Amino acid sequence: MTDKKIQKQAVVVHSGGMDSSICLALAVEKHGAENVLSMTFTYGQRHTEEIKQAQKICSDWGVDQIIVNLDCLQQITESSLIGHSLEIQHKEGEVPNTMVVGRNGLMARVASIHADFLGANSIYMGVIELEEANSGYRDCSRKYMDIVQAALRLDFANPGFEIKTPLVFMSKKQTLDAAYQMGKLEYLLENTISCYEGQKGYGCGECPACELRNEGIQDFLDQNSDIQFSYKNKYHLSN
Repeated sequence: MTDKKIQKQAVVVHSGGMDSSICLALAVEKHGAENVLSMTFTYGQRHTEEIKQAQKICSDWGVDQIIVNLDCLQQITESSLIGHSLEIQHKEGEVPNTMVVGRNGLMARVASIHADFLGANSIYMGVIELEEANSGYRDCSRKYMDIVQAALRLDFANPGFEIKTPLVFMSKKQTLDAAYQMGKLEYLLENTISCYEGQKGYGCGECPACELRNEGIQDFLDQNSDIQFSYKNKYHLSN
């Protein structure tokens, strides 16, 4: 492998949602803000509010950010997460139609190519494997990422290149525990957007992403009744 000048130590795939922002915090904690790059993707999402929040978080934390256009996804596949032509549907026992087939694999490859260019030896992704925490998305498992990682190691002639997925075996409640331990929980609750309709805070309360996020928050509160913060009072959440 040709020696490269190391410009960054890690690239984080960062949507501006809760899970990817926790990964960004973990990467910053490990490598330092100046050594981390946030990569945010635009691909014709239903809204751009999440991207705006990613920009705010990076600005607040002193992290460099790049926004990469993957609008080609609008031409080659269909999902209710892309544009507004389809209504969001999540039938019991089925994967919601918000899934964008192959999206995480594509993002992992693009982020990794840039990481390799920058001399970084890893990327971070906030995927979660547990079905109850990811709506059943097939490209959120560690097995899936291992397959992508193996191909990237061949691409880069670098057997040590890693796709890091620190949240992959966690429940939503456990990811909030991680954010709390870093002292970032309240900030992230107020400044990340998970809602497919682009609503901050509690969100629309109805889409699959809001259901998962809010169930995790309630589980966290139920097991941490002594913790007091403004988010709980603002949205009238109970212990």
